[in-house]
Amino acid sequence: MMSPNDLSATEVSVSVDGHAAASRVPSTRLLLDYLREDRGATAPKWGCGTGDCGACTVVLDGVALDSCLVYAAECDGSSVMTSAGLETTPVGIAATEELLAAGAVQCGICTPGFLVTIVSGVGDLGPSPTREQIVELLSGNVCRCTGYLPIIEAVQRLAARVNGG
Repeated sequence: MMSPNDLSATEVSVSVDGHAAASRVPSTRLLLDYLREDRGATAPKWGCGTGDCGACTVVLDGVALDSCLVYAAECDGSSVMTSAGLETTPVGIAATEELLAAGAVQCGICTPGFLVTIVSGVGDLGPSPTREQIVELLSGNVCRCTGYLPIIEAVQRLAARVNGG
C-alpha cells in the first residue's frame, strides 16, 4: 500500500469515460493498472503487457494506444475513453451491433481493444474501405478465437453505415 507521503508517488487527475478524479499513484504505475485497479475501469484487458496484442487499447486524448505502454503519471490532465465509454456513443453502438451481427465476438479478451480501435479509426476509412485498409487499422490488435474474417466483415459494414456508403 502506498503512503500519501511517498516521494515516488505523483498526483494525477484523469477523466475516465467522462468521470474525472484525482489520486496519487506510484510513478511507475501503468495506465492499464491505474484504470483497472484505481478507477475500476475493467474494460481494458491485460493481454501481453508489451503492446503487441491490443487488448488494453484505450483512447487517450483522442489517440488510440496500448495502455500497458503508458505510465499513469504521464496522463495528468488527460481524458481516457475505454470501450465501456465508447460503446455508448452512436459509432460505438453501431460498431457493437456490427461485431455481434458478424459473429466477431467470442472469448471477450480482445473485443474491448478491437472496439476501441475500430471506433477510433472507422471515420478515416471512408464508406468503402479496402481489405488492406481494414487490416492496417486492426494491425495492433490480436484475436486468438474468432479469426479476422468476421471482424473485417464487421468493419466493412460499419464503415458503410457510418461514413455514408
